[in-house]
Amino acid sequence: MPGVISQRRPGDSDMTATAQPPCSVLLLSGGRGQRLGGRDKGLVDWHGRPLIAWLHDRVRSRTDDLIISCNRNDDRYAAWSDQLVHDDSPDYPGPLAGIRAGLAVARHEQVLVLPCDAPQVDDALIDSLLAATCERPVMVRQGAFWEPLFCVLPRAVLPALDAGWQAGERSPQRILRQLDPVALTCPEGDPRLANLNTPELLEGTRHGH
Repeated sequence: MPGVISQRRPGDSDMTATAQPPCSVLLLSGGRGQRLGGRDKGLVDWHGRPLIAWLHDRVRSRTDDLIISCNRNDDRYAAWSDQLVHDDSPDYPGPLAGIRAGLAVARHEQVLVLPCDAPQVDDALIDSLLAATCERPVMVRQGAFWEPLFCVLPRAVLPALDAGWQAGERSPQRILRQLDPVALTCPEGDPRLANLNTPELLEGTRHGH
């Protein structure tokens, strides 16, 4: 059974954050952007800045190895990253491809993974994920639902991800759940986990930031 830990809340002590070992950070921005009419999600404007810029600012001080998984617009993404990676398969094969590519180049043993379209992620959530790092994946869960793109992965899981990929697996959730993940529990409907991946969702959050 997966382990379960409670998340750190805003305003709680930062003592655990100061003791965290170095980590790499992987921001996933390699999707097709179908719900946005084919636009590159990470570069879509939100409150006057690209979505990727908000994630960059949230994690930049935490790592010397900021990796962005993208499949176009390298010149723009380079400004927000230390490394860029691309999928090794054509035609936007999904986030598992980006995770594999990021783990393959990561310079640290633990990799914080976040999606580019979740600009409301806060420090408390990131602190909770990083404080839980261990030899197993740490993955956010809301009620009965896992959120596999909000996770911390040991680089050591890469062979298992590669083996799953070669066997035809494309779901990050299914493959990570096979690796006995630690669950970081968050409230259902937690706005910090909202993926702003449609014009309606982007517009609906423009006035509440």
